[in-house]
Amino acid sequence: MCCDLHGCMPLRPGDDSFLPQLERYRTAGVKFVSLNVGWDRTSIEDHMRMIAHLRGWLTQHADRYAMVSDVVALEEAAAAGKLTVAFDIEGMNAIGDQPSLIALYYELGVRWMLIAYNRNNRVGGGCQDVDSGLTAYGREVIAEMARVGMMLCCAHTGKRTALQAIDLSAHPVIFSHANANAVFNHPRNLDDDVIKACAGRGGLIGISGVGTFLGNNDVSASNFVRHIDHVAQLVGPEHVGLGLDYVFDLREVDELVASAPEMYPPHLYGSGIKFVRPEQLPEIVEALLRLGYAQDAIRMILGENVLRIARAVWRS
Repeated sequence: MCCDLHGCMPLRPGDDSFLPQLERYRTAGVKFVSLNVGWDRTSIEDHMRMIAHLRGWLTQHADRYAMVSDVVALEEAAAAGKLTVAFDIEGMNAIGDQPSLIALYYELGVRWMLIAYNRNNRVGGGCQDVDSGLTAYGREVIAEMARVGMMLCCAHTGKRTALQAIDLSAHPVIFSHANANAVFNHPRNLDDDVIKACAGRGGLIGISGVGTFLGNNDVSASNFVRHIDHVAQLVGPEHVGLGLDYVFDLREVDELVASAPEMYPPHLYGSGIKFVRPEQLPEIVEALLRLGYAQDAIRMILGENVLRIARAVWRS
């Protein structure tokens, strides 16, 4: 079963114009995708409005799509030819000073939440900031996520904070969309010791399809698979997944990068960022086969690893 850990529809409540493109996941063979519903510059109100908008649209198209509940229901929906959708949140400003919001987000379909988005917040450090580590509040939040059954994600998170979170978490930790520094050096990418720490606690790295992080804005299947192969060779294919981070409104990307230099410093980002498309999945599989990956390993990378962690963490 193919799972994509992170996709980006426009964060515009009430705008349906891009939502029919979810069909691209289905036709590409994806059975489960997590859609971002907000990030550290989004208010709590706008997180809720975006969730309500997506849930309403998905309910109206229940013949093709299903909201996530548990792994059994996910597998049943996939068998019926539906795409199952969950939500994720990029940064814990979404809960403000109120950890009780985590349970509410979970009930509404959020299945993982990132600690931070590039910059520090009240929970911990971002990967493009001076990372001072997890705060006392951050430790409280991680404990609540474990209680609720929400996965902890450390994509966009600073190295010190990520290592502390991995060590603290009662459950496996994921990096839902990240890449390997050993393949291409960028502050958003992961050092090998972080990858090993994540895998050592049963977690996984969802390889991102963002050209900026893959290297040289090259979104070919072969370049994408270089990052998969590095992580798989380092810690085993049982700790690799897919988090394409495909952005559907490409114009919005350029506008956002230009408008937020504190999040996207010009020397690290630029205009015209490219993304690996869902339609490239067959090419990715072919590239893995050429490298000698067995079908069992490919199945793990495509989605079985995600389901393994979901079974361990999610609550019914």
